[in-house]
Amino acid sequence: MKPWPFPRIIAHRGGGTLAPENTLGGMRKAKKLGFAGVEFDVMLAADATPILMHDETLERTTDGRGAVAETAYRDMLKLDAGSWYSREHAGEPVPSFERAGRLCIALGLWANVEIKPSAGFEAETGTAAALLARALWRGAPVQPLLSSFQPPALAAAKKAVPELARGALTKSIPPDWQSRMQELGCVSLHCDYRMLLPQQARAVRDAGYWLLCYTVNDPATLRVLFDWGVDAIVTDRLDLIPPDFR
Repeated sequence: MKPWPFPRIIAHRGGGTLAPENTLGGMRKAKKLGFAGVEFDVMLAADATPILMHDETLERTTDGRGAVAETAYRDMLKLDAGSWYSREHAGEPVPSFERAGRLCIALGLWANVEIKPSAGFEAETGTAAALLARALWRGAPVQPLLSSFQPPALAAAKKAVPELARGALTKSIPPDWQSRMQELGCVSLHCDYRMLLPQQARAVRDAGYWLLCYTVNDPATLRVLFDWGVDAIVTDRLDLIPPDFR
């Protein structure tokens, strides 16, 4: 099969542990440190605006309260998504997917877009994320990859924009992984490195799929995974694992 065409070391949720997650500041930090790829989460606000957010509620990463799916984006714009992390990042906004995508393109960052729907909004989020990704990266030399733990979200993304690459996220690799990959038209399988066995890594690669592992924060572990044939990893520790790790 073709070699993995994207960056092998990917900054988790924008800037890993070096910046508030899922923020533009995090992406700028990754770029400043020389990283070529970032991963971030896309969820829908109450007005169906795709935004960057991991949790279904606002409390952990902003000074707001309540459910993301019940909060309009105009109200999220009033929130501080950086003070919880540090004073330096006070006033960091909750970014829309549009702003994040445009920043990635401007900075030359490849994007692994994780579709992270609130419960009950799987198909809507998959469709919205795929359509906006196609519009944002239209004509760009390197296209993003859409990934999700939710098969309905990936199925909706496939239906809306079949030409964008998709990755299936899972904790451990299930017995029926090949049929799931085929059904969803995925090109890559993304799993928790702690649940991966070397024979599983070989099986994924032998079947013609790329293999990505999360969230790898130790260089020694990463060397083992690369020896197993893992194509790429997501990391929080941008201070320990350099972007050109081999």
